[in-house]
Amino acid sequence: MNASSTPARHVCVLGAGIVGLAAAWQLRREGFEVTVVDRAHAGTGASAANGAQLSYAYVQPLADPGIWRQLPKLLLAPDSPLKLRLQADPHQWAWGLQFLAACRASVSRRTTGSLLALAAESRAGFEQLRAETDIECDFSATGKLVLYQDEASFASARQQMALQRELGSVQHALSPAECVAIEPALAGYAPRFAGAIHTPSECAADCHKVCLELLRLLLAQGVRFAFDTPVTGLKRSGDRIVAAQTPRGPIEADAFVVALGTASHPLARMLGLRVPVYPLKGYSLTVDVKETSAAPKVNVTDAARKVVFARLGQRMRVAGMAELAGDNTHIPGDRIDSLRASARALFPDASDYDELRPWAGLRPATPTGLPVLGQLPGGPGNLWFNTGHGALGFTLAFGSAQRLAALLRAQPA
Repeated sequence: MNASSTPARHVCVLGAGIVGLAAAWQLRREGFEVTVVDRAHAGTGASAANGAQLSYAYVQPLADPGIWRQLPKLLLAPDSPLKLRLQADPHQWAWGLQFLAACRASVSRRTTGSLLALAAESRAGFEQLRAETDIECDFSATGKLVLYQDEASFASARQQMALQRELGSVQHALSPAECVAIEPALAGYAPRFAGAIHTPSECAADCHKVCLELLRLLLAQGVRFAFDTPVTGLKRSGDRIVAAQTPRGPIEADAFVVALGTASHPLARMLGLRVPVYPLKGYSLTVDVKETSAAPKVNVTDAARKVVFARLGQRMRVAGMAELAGDNTHIPGDRIDSLRASARALFPDASDYDELRPWAGLRPATPTGLPVLGQLPGGPGNLWFNTGHGALGFTLAFGSAQRLAALLRAQPA
């Protein structure tokens, strides 16, 4: 643990996904006493089987001007990788209107810059964790290829690449043949895409394994955990939260960090606060690699299908899609069939695709794509939020933890 002049304050972190555990790790490093509370266990929810890619240098906010021309398909097409299913839910409508308002070039540019800066801090934080500990998480640093189906989408991607280059990212626009030279497993798919953006520095890891390793390390450092313990409310006294209310009794602390993903919104609403987070449902399947040479070593994203591929040791994670359809994790068979079809199209011989391990999770998305990090106007003085990372929770977790710890460190004891 680092030496610190921080007073011995007790912080209660609500949520044991990758965002909450990374926050607990950083806070403990800086001398805080920490308790972590979760309704399930470490690394469940959106951290359990996500896309596994760490997109530190390639960011494409979902709130983009290109969404407007896709709206009819989003609302009507049954096989669209992006789905919007309108419900009688004022929160969904308010979020959706804010999202459409954010689909402007100026907003997308600002969001890209902010996310890249936070991602750079997060890369440094995760690298520090790996350098100082012996965690096992199927980490790889083989780069990423984002494939574009037609010339129009490829041209738009090159514009985004130019913006990211201005912000310090190192990327290259490649032909299909050049992609195959980097990732030979794409040879059979080369005639079916126009080009790709290559980011050599990108990484991948098993987020669930990282969560379990953080749990092991934090337990060894004296961090307390309350699992299978849902937070039913926050007890407020004046300008402070004095306890998190649970079926097992109150949990008291000096400060509270809400890292509950999509559950952050209803908890904040109990206090009259608004957290603009809505569930963005995604799916994944994990298969064992049958033929090593036929499976990708480089991270691959098929932009048209909205599907990502990441190699995790002798497994391959296939993940994608985004549905704004409420708070449910039901897995329709057609969505997994679609992921399997995508995997077979790109990497037909990588696996036999018979034994699938399907999963669905709810990414906590904000309208702009920027996470909610810090205190809320009108909120209690000792209540902090660390939520709304969308599909970039794993990527941004350690940078968010560092910023959060700095905010808490600066607060008078």
